[in-house]
Amino acid sequence: MSISNGIGSLPALSNSVTPASQTAPAGKDQQVKTTAVTPPTTAKVNQADDQAVISSTSGLLTQALSASDVRLYKVLPLQAAIASGDYNVSSSAVSDKIITSLTS
Repeated sequence: MSISNGIGSLPALSNSVTPASQTAPAGKDQQVKTTAVTPPTTAKVNQADDQAVISSTSGLLTQALSASDVRLYKVLPLQAAIASGDYNVSSSAVSDKIITSLTS
């Protein structure tokens, strides 16, 4: 397939263009007319028509997402007990939790 035949099933859309050097020179009685192509006009957009309304719910959502999930009133005493070596877990409590998690 060649470009001159077209692309796929579409025929070639290009027109033949003759360079200016190959055309007959314009005499005094011949004039070359040119036309300016103007782009299509677009409708003006009124910027006052666009609005955004943010509800009070967005403030609550922002506050909830920025809050931490960590309950420090529970974590801090445990950290202190572990750091001092006073935190002990009974082996029966650990085994009970393991069995419960496997049967659930």
